[in-house]
Order: sequence, then structure tokens, then C-alpha cells
Amino acid sequence: MISSLRNFAKTKLAGVFVGIIILPFVFWGMGDMFSSGNTNNVVKINEKSISTEEFIEYLNSSGIPEKTIRENLDQNIIEELLSGLVSTTLLDLEINDFELSISKLILLKKIKENKNFRDENGIFQRIKYEKFLLENNLSAPGFEQRLKTRELQKNLFDYIGAGTTSPQFLINKLYEEESQKLDIEFIDLKDFYVKKENITEEELNKFIIENKEQLKVEYLDFSYSIINPKNLIGIDDFNQTFFDKIDQIEIDISNEFDFKTIISNFNLTSIDIKDFKFSPDSNEIEKKIFELRNNKFDIFEIGNDYILYHIKNISQKEPDLNDDQIKQEVLELVFQKNKFDYNQKLLNEITNKKFNNNNFLELGKEKIQMIKLNSVRDNKKFDINAVEVLYSLPEKSFTLINDENNNIYLAKVKKFEKQIIDTNKEEFKQYIDKQNSKSKNSLLKSYDTFLNDKYDVSLNQQTIDRVKNYFK
Repeated sequence: MISSLRNFAKTKLAGVFVGIIILPFVFWGMGDMFSSGNTNNVVKINEKSISTEEFIEYLNSSGIPEKTIRENLDQNIIEELLSGLVSTTLLDLEINDFELSISKLILLKKIKENKNFRDENGIFQRIKYEKFLLENNLSAPGFEQRLKTRELQKNLFDYIGAGTTSPQFLINKLYEEESQKLDIEFIDLKDFYVKKENITEEELNKFIIENKEQLKVEYLDFSYSIINPKNLIGIDDFNQTFFDKIDQIEIDISNEFDFKTIISNFNLTSIDIKDFKFSPDSNEIEKKIFELRNNKFDIFEIGNDYILYHIKNISQKEPDLNDDQIKQEVLELVFQKNKFDYNQKLLNEITNKKFNNNNFLELGKEKIQMIKLNSVRDNKKFDINAVEVLYSLPEKSFTLINDENNNIYLAKVKKFEKQIIDTNKEEFKQYIDKQNSKSKNSLLKSYDTFLNDKYDVSLNQQTIDRVKNYFK
């Protein structure tokens, strides 16, 4: 989490996505109420209180529109934003504890070194700096305070992880693990799945019965009218008269005029559709009406036309195998289910150690293939995550893996081939930084645990609820 907090200042919405630092803070509403009874405070961190005014100011500075907050109250956006404020407050407390500071001269140097404020010759241009502030609605003191905060946070993380140097044996170990070659044997399982042409009508019907609620198909009865300047005002121009009439149609809809009345008033023609079900082959207008089916009566724009539509009825029916499109969709579902069941059965046998080399040979016979992976980054055949799984397993073990097209394979880890370490190779030198980074991240995780013990976070749930009510 410290590593994720390190990126806090990189995005305007970073506070929304910052992980919650203090473990008791995860369980919203589980913290004790303030014994002082101060209802103006929303959070208390040890002796430090965060007032409602500070939280509201933080919300305003987040750049998230009030409408967005209001629409996402049920998704706990207030709690997420509050977690961001708590995270930054904790960082401020730690910065003060370590007495970290940054001088005005260093701050000025950071601004002048920013490539966004330099010309093509690399010379700082104040006019570029001022233009940036204007375009982003920032004041110079405000921007400089944000920059100072970001630099202090960076200094904090550098301070915590300072001096992280990994011993040679860890670097060697990492190099060996990731650069060693790996021989594997694998079987493409596509030949073991039930073919679509072998799936019977009886199986399809059985599948429908077992999943009839999930498989119900939505059918719509609706009417719509295609509106353009030619059929609305008699000419091809999109002029003010045309748009005035479109506005009037929208007013009539809001005044609950029915579809037929509007069509009649504007001398329009309509198209009636019955038992429409979505299909990729349907025309774009009818697909759009299907997408908008929750709003039964409205007008929308598509291409150079406006579409006035009215959905009369929405019904759900069980799949009809006499409809070729539906039959093909159900067939695909049954095919995918059979694949999943086969893979699952095989994986369970591997997990429960009921699958051995004899089973592998018997299953594969002439279908067994071999490949040598050159490193843990070698994804020329299999998905990179699958390669990492293979490298994490011992020799003679089995697993299921996939390629980037989600084809599934049964794989056997046959043999690892360690590489001779050459400390002079540029590739090896990269592992020094990589292992140091791993060690530093491990140290920062320990720092997380330390923070959990150091700070007690208490929430005033009543105040949080009042903030939520403000946006309702």
C-alpha cells in the first residue's frame, strides 16, 4: 500500500483509489465514536482531528463533479474519498515526525526543471508556467504547495527505503530463477472437447431446462419514426425551423403526448416491429432502441436522422430452438460448458494428486508436444501469466495453462536448465536494481504494519452520514 501511495500525486483522482492504510479503518462504521462528542469532526487519527470543513474542502479539491458524487453514494464514494484524505493526513503526520522539509530554492529548481515549462532550447519560460496555471485553473501558491507535498511524500518513501542494498546471493538467486530455461511437454486440449456437431438436440433441451431463467430471451414490440429535414419540413436543410420542431417534439414527449398523436401532428410515418430480439445483424436503429429499452418513449439522434420511438411491450420467453440464431447461441453455451467441465475435472485430478505421468502419456499419446522456454519472460507460445505459473512449479508437476487466445493446454514441467551467472553481462546488472526494488517493497510493507500499530483511526459515522445526506 505504501508503494501504491507513492503514486498518490500522479492523478487528480488519486485520493479515490488509494488503499486504506489503517486496518481498523477498513471496516466502515466499526471504529469507536469520539468520546468528546464533537460532531464537527469526521475522523480522528490519534490526537489529530479532521473536521467536516476540511473533508468538504478535500472533496471540492478532488475535481470530482458534485453530480458524480451524488450518483455514486451507494458505491461508497464518500468513504473512498475519506480514505484518501486519511491516507494523505497520515503521510503528513509521518513527514512531521521525521522532520522532513524542502527549501524554496529546491522547489524553484523543480519547477524550472519541468520540461513542460521549457522552450525547444531547454530554457525555462515563465510565460509557459503561467499559461499552465491558467489552463488548469491553478494559482501559483496552490500549485507550489501541491508540488511541495508531492516532493515531501517522495522524500518520505526514499527515507524509509534508504540504503536498501540486496546481498549478492539474493541477486544471484533471482537471476537464476528468472533466466533459467525450462523444458515442458504439453497437450492441446482442443481435441478432447466434445465437438459442436456432436452435441445433440436432447442435450440442448436439457441445458435450456436446467438454465431456463438465465436463458430467457427478451422480445420487444415497438414503433419508431425516422425524422429528417426532408420529411419534417420538406427540404434537406438542417435549419432553425427543423430544430424548433425537434424541440417541440421533445416538449410533447415531456408533456406525455402519446406516440400516435405526435406522429399525426407532424405528418410523420412510423414502422411497427413485433417480437424483436437483439441480433448483431439487426439494423442500427433497432439495435439502439433495444439498448434504450429502459426508457420506453423518447427521441434520439443517429447519423443524420432523429428517431422517435415508443416501446409498447417487453416480454421474456424461453429460448426457441427453431430460431437458428438462438440455437447457435445455446449450442455455443453448451460447448463452452463442456469445455469448462472437462478442464475442471482434469484440474481437480491434478490438485488431488490423482493425475500422474502414466495418465499424461495415456492421454497424450501421439499428441504430446515439447517446447523450451528461454526465461520467465518468454511468452512466444503461452500467456505471460501462465509462464510465471510454470516457473513457480517443481519439476515433474502438471498444470493447465493458456495462450493469449485462451486456448487451454495440459502442461508438464519437465526440466529446468540453470544458466551460468556472468556478473559482467548487462542483463545481470538489471537484476541488481530489480532485487533492490523487491527488497525495498518488502521494507515498505513492514512499514505499513508499523503504521497500523502507530495510529488509531476512529470514525464519526453520524458525521459521515450527514455529509452523505448533503449530496442527496
